[in-house]
Amino acid sequence: MDVQSIGEVWDRVTGTQPAPSDWLTLVTGAVALLVVAVRPFWRFARNAVTIAHEGGHGLVARVTGRKLAGIRLHSDTSGVTLSYGRPTGPGMVLTAAAGYTAPALLGLGSAALLAADRITLLLWLAIALLLALLVRIRNAFGFLTVVLAGGAFFLVSWFGSTDVQAGFASLGSWFLLFGAVRPVLELQYQRRRGQAPDSDADQLARLTGVPGLAWVALFLITALACLALGASWLLPPR
Repeated sequence: MDVQSIGEVWDRVTGTQPAPSDWLTLVTGAVALLVVAVRPFWRFARNAVTIAHEGGHGLVARVTGRKLAGIRLHSDTSGVTLSYGRPTGPGMVLTAAAGYTAPALLGLGSAALLAADRITLLLWLAIALLLALLVRIRNAFGFLTVVLAGGAFFLVSWFGSTDVQAGFASLGSWFLLFGAVRPVLELQYQRRRGQAPDSDADQLARLTGVPGLAWVALFLITALACLALGASWLLPPR
């Protein structure tokens, strides 16, 4: 690739692209809501939320100085992030709290870039985050899942038309915003039935002395706030 080609790619990534049309924004929002609400669709699509969830744990672990041992993604849409360091303290608390808040915050950031017409930048940032996650994956299913996700983003960003890129980015933004809410509700349902004694909320309760229900409430408030703000940026009139 010569200097001119590199310059063209850079201009493409950092430049602006046509925003998705109003109808496309509404349709992709409706599709994302359907995927999250309908159980058979959700059971498959939830893997994308798990990637964001475990990636959030991993990123905050690194930022707070913990040693990230690895991340595993499982076919039942669960995941595990292992990090080493002080078993208590702010770093451990932030790492534990990052999982359920990460999808909502990523969705909000995605909506912000989409609202600013930075569609190609959004897609390439997603690829960069997936590549950073890939080197920390420690099982075959997780590796394959992240590679397929990254490949989808690359193909759309490199070969997709303007409308395809806009639709894909809009669908991804809506899915993260809607998809951040359901896992929190599922978490509390499992906690009420005694099926999640080591959930993130319960780990945080043991670390801080704050009841697990309060942490679940914080996760839910964060997800709903990001959904409301992100929707205000995405919905017409923009």
